[in-house]
Amino acid sequence: MKIIRVESYEKMSALAAQIIGGQILLKPNCVLGLATGSSPLGTYQGLVRACAEGLLDFSQVRTVNLDEYCGLTGDNPQSYRYFMDTNLFHKVNVDKANTYLPNGVAGDMQAECARYEALVESLGWPDLQLLGIGHNGHIGFNEPAPDFPVRAHTVQLAESTIQANSRLFQRIEDVPTSAVTMGIGTIMKAKKVLLIAGADKEEIVERACHGPVTPQVPASILQLHRDATVILSKN
Repeated sequence: MKIIRVESYEKMSALAAQIIGGQILLKPNCVLGLATGSSPLGTYQGLVRACAEGLLDFSQVRTVNLDEYCGLTGDNPQSYRYFMDTNLFHKVNVDKANTYLPNGVAGDMQAECARYEALVESLGWPDLQLLGIGHNGHIGFNEPAPDFPVRAHTVQLAESTIQANSRLFQRIEDVPTSAVTMGIGTIMKAKKVLLIAGADKEEIVERACHGPVTPQVPASILQLHRDATVILSKN
């Protein structure tokens, strides 16, 4: 596991955008695994600028997102589809048909999980998977649990996750309490993993990178990945 410490969120975002951009240049039809939340916003802004300047071409890129809230349609401003469209997909020349997220309003969520897992597998798994990390060590929405979930599944969100996400909603009662997420096994099949974290995540990053590998700290499994990079901002 390669750990890079940088001075600021801006430097973290710029470096992450460079790494993802390098993947696109090396393989124009690559599969990118993407994440949502505040951590990757600066990274996506860097990718948008690079595309606008003609440095990156997204026309052949395929994307798969980690997760989606249950109960929110893609046109809901709080959904992850809306987040991705607003912050990346509508601002680069990616083919919208090649951008995939779980369907949070599927009638049969078990079938949706199986469908999404099969979809990610059919694409050959991500060439690069971008990750954030929760204060409790979750990656995707894989919360601390007795074991590592292998495949895509629905999950009841931990209270700490609901509290953390409530800043994006008018009321905490509006925060969805469940989500569909890639499993840990799915994430580990990515050829490369890139985890980015701000200064407020330093303690959990330390546990994930240097503590025991345990499902109580889901991100700790990345210690076993063959090509994992962590970028941690000091400020």
